Amino acid sequence: QARLVESGGGLVQTGGSLRLSCAASGFPVERLAIGWFRQAPGKEREGVFAIASADGETYYSDSVKGRFTISRDNAKNTVNLQMNTLKPEDTAVYYCAAGTWVAGTRTNPDDYEYWGRGTQVTVSS
Repeated sequence: QARLVESGGGLVQTGGSLRLSCAASGFPVERLAIGWFRQAPGKEREGVFAIASADGETYYSDSVKGRFTISRDNAKNTVNLQMNTLKPEDTAVYYCAAGTWVAGTRTNPDDYEYWGRGTQVTVSS
């Protein structure tokens, strides 16, 4: 069973950058598909916006494409999310989630078996 812990959140000004990490334990991250979700204050959780599949594919939603980059650090059993050009509308609690399918990206949150507890990202205007 995998356990996920997010880190790297914080307060940043508009246009700034943050790097979030999703550290996995109990399962090699290279065999997991990792997706990032977020939930803004007072809103429902947004659909997955970045995915790193177990077979090397990546997916980005239109809202983050060109600004966010997902990458793996297998030596640290971690998946990172580099977030650049942050906007106030990126303010949310960010969650990483893991699925154990072997190939491709999936956007259905029900396909993700393991979830972290989230890290807060606040972008000030």
